Amino acid sequence: MHGTHLSPSEAVRSRLDHPVIDGDGHTVEYVPVLLDYLREVGGTGMIERYEKFSTLAWYDLTPEERFRRRVTRPGWWTRPTRNTLDRATAMLPKLRRERMDELGTDFAIIYPTLGLYAVRAPDDELRRAVCRAINRMHADIFRDYATRMTPAATIPMHTPAEAVEELEYCVRELGFKAAMFASHVVRPIPAVADSHPELADQAIWIDNLALDSAYDYDPVWAKCVELKVAVTGHSLSMGWGAHATVNSFMYNHMGHFANSGDLLCKALFLGGVTRRFPGLNFAFLEGGVSWAVQLYHDLVGRWEKRNVEALAQLDPARLDQRTLTELFARYGEKLVAGLPREEIAAGVAKIAGNRDGLGAARRENPEDMDDFAACAITRREDIHGLFVPNFYFGCEADDPTTAWAFNGQPRLNAMFSSDVGHWDVRDMRECVAEAYEGVESGLMDARDFREFVFANAARLHAGMNPDFFKGTAVEAEVEALLGDGNR
Repeated sequence: MHGTHLSPSEAVRSRLDHPVIDGDGHTVEYVPVLLDYLREVGGTGMIERYEKFSTLAWYDLTPEERFRRRVTRPGWWTRPTRNTLDRATAMLPKLRRERMDELGTDFAIIYPTLGLYAVRAPDDELRRAVCRAINRMHADIFRDYATRMTPAATIPMHTPAEAVEELEYCVRELGFKAAMFASHVVRPIPAVADSHPELADQAIWIDNLALDSAYDYDPVWAKCVELKVAVTGHSLSMGWGAHATVNSFMYNHMGHFANSGDLLCKALFLGGVTRRFPGLNFAFLEGGVSWAVQLYHDLVGRWEKRNVEALAQLDPARLDQRTLTELFARYGEKLVAGLPREEIAAGVAKIAGNRDGLGAARRENPEDMDDFAACAITRREDIHGLFVPNFYFGCEADDPTTAWAFNGQPRLNAMFSSDVGHWDVRDMRECVAEAYEGVESGLMDARDFREFVFANAARLHAGMNPDFFKGTAVEAEVEALLGDGNR
């Protein structure tokens, strides 16, 4: 496809002594065929329901009504068009296979595009039918190219049962080795939905799947261990929090994948999932790693100051009321000037009882006080063991903060995630070369780059399933990597 000259990424790959694994390339679904699969799964009526769900209400409202309803600006013009070859490459596996060398990529895990939206559908039947149709289509169209790429199944997570059922079907029946899981579920607040059903889609809460969840998701994590599938979370968070302006797609988009990853990662850790499932790998895709660097150090700092023993420093019962009364009487000046000692003591007693407006809780149940109880942390090093080995972070080629994963302590598992097929990749041939700019600028060294574009993606998947890369173009290199004890 490119004549006699090497593409920028092909030139970079020619100088490396290791493969390049794309941990998150995307396909763009060809909708006419997807609808055929959807018809097979759910009948013609399901197509009508899907078309209604996929219609963006924002465009049907006047500017005034958008503001009145605070409707979030959706994404627009998000696929390549002028670069028609890249658009076709994202849609046609055969063409993608033909161009893999030109892209500088030895192997790729291919994620859906419409699947990102399908897992969010509130209609239970529609959600499950569309996910099933996407999975059947991708299993069929990518099957002949397994030496260089493998698709990720689309797994809805509204209930553990539906997640387990679809995962079982995809792995055992369709032969998937990778899976994309919804990172959260948007649910109506029960108290509002029960009393005002018409507001159920407005009064919402975000279920992080691991902490204060509506369900126990341990059966899902256990099934992943059984089926040897890493949990790769890839979900949108546009529409809530700091990603919900009416007119700015850029405002809504920036950081929204990181926000979604942070939501799940923090819950998995504090919910004790990595303690209960130490051999299960998780990845948080397309959000970079800078948020994870901060999260790790936040966890360390907060545990050091709010572990069970440290909380004794904050126990209201330990406040020396007599000493505080004396200090107020001596230094209170205008605050307590002229007040008798007993009134000062009464004010101090209110402070001790957390009745001064600053203390949120007056009576704490000792069993509820340890926010780190599920982690069973006894020392700072435990945080490293429950966080670093289990978590992987998808970083795009143009993200300069990727180097933070390698330049600090601890080193985190940043993983090359091209996002080819979407608007932020103007030319697929330049993606690996753009990632290599981190080495050329001195932000990374050769070891870091090897971890980034090869080793971490290999460990994520082969660490769960030693046969994940068997029969692929990178089989020998992955075997050597794991054989060196670099799991």
